[in-house]
Amino acid sequence: MAAGAERPRRWWRRAPPPGWVSGLQLASAGATRATFLELFFDLVYVFALTRVSARAFGDLAAKTSGWSSFTGTGKTLLLLLALWSVWQGTSWTASRYDPYHFGLQTVVVTALVASMVMGVAIPRAFAESGLAFAAAYVVAQVTRPLLLLVALGQHEYRRLKLRMLITYLFLGAFWLAGAFLPTNPRVVLWAAALAGEYLASRFGWPVPGLDRSVLNRWQVIGEHLAERYQQFFLVALGETVLVAGLAYSGDPSGLARTAAFGTTIVISVLVWRIYFQRAGQILPEAVARAAQPALIGRSVADTHLVMVIGLTVTAIGHELTIEHPSGQPAAAWIAMVVGGPVLFLIGRARFEYEVFGRVSPSRWIAALALLAAVPVLLRLATLVSAGAVAVALLAVAVADARRAWGRPPEQPAPPF
Repeated sequence: MAAGAERPRRWWRRAPPPGWVSGLQLASAGATRATFLELFFDLVYVFALTRVSARAFGDLAAKTSGWSSFTGTGKTLLLLLALWSVWQGTSWTASRYDPYHFGLQTVVVTALVASMVMGVAIPRAFAESGLAFAAAYVVAQVTRPLLLLVALGQHEYRRLKLRMLITYLFLGAFWLAGAFLPTNPRVVLWAAALAGEYLASRFGWPVPGLDRSVLNRWQVIGEHLAERYQQFFLVALGETVLVAGLAYSGDPSGLARTAAFGTTIVISVLVWRIYFQRAGQILPEAVARAAQPALIGRSVADTHLVMVIGLTVTAIGHELTIEHPSGQPAAAWIAMVVGGPVLFLIGRARFEYEVFGRVSPSRWIAALALLAAVPVLLRLATLVSAGAVAVALLAVAVADARRAWGRPPEQPAPPF
């Protein structure tokens, strides 16, 4: 077995060793369901994602210059990626070990509290709340391998957790140091820390003298983690509905605002339909059938990140559409209203390939049509752009329905 590879010993199934974490994987079909604590953890992200959207909306609503909009979007994306990193690390851990053990529940609860603090700090993360955001992030990332390092004793998993702990401690110094710097150096340090974390995970958490891991299989219960990604997608989709509802309820008067609200709800419903028809329904089955679960697991994680970013951008576009349905849109507004759904379609096309080994032309055609329409949409009301998005998504949903009509449900055929 490659150094650092995490494959539980067969005798653990008969007699788990003492400690907080047994190392027992969720092998039975009934154990692949997410626990109530994991679902509770997800609820925090409904709030956190609304804070991300609110922060971006505050920057864009003022019709700032193109460069200011670009830098503001980049900073917001940095915060979103940090939230995603905490969620993904916690979800992978809960999918690898017995989630009912006290140690694992401690990991999840710690991440839950830290994520809540991060969400509260997001609107002023590059001002006075920077230290709160950075400290919460470091606590969430460091405590996870630290608790498991203590619980695993001398088991071979311990080397991986030690490498992860060293990496997070090193990169955590960047986060904490950045919190005491002005905005631009803070962004640089935080972005460097996130990039370092991403590269470390891709290359097996290498640490001099401690070797690195070689990922030769998706070393979790794949069906469980696939379900977790489905659930997080629904959290992000629910955030688009929540943002639209809050924006409209602030002033539910006027035909234009009502039409804008109705259009945004139609867009959210169509996004749900496109995701779950049919690849989104059978993701766990695709993972179970994959010849190389490690590849599909990592690929699905990246794909869902693209779609979640798309949904977050879509939520911002929803709020802009409802608040300014008839106004002359800024370029940044159209980037949100149209760009979010386009990102979702790109991620959904890749998702279809991961599950079925093919991509339906309707997704690329719709995405390209929306992009081609941008020069025209810049001269029209914001509501028109939202209407164009709804029409494009409806065309994709109809194409999916026509392909499935009268045929048996398509079975997964992952190319990995």
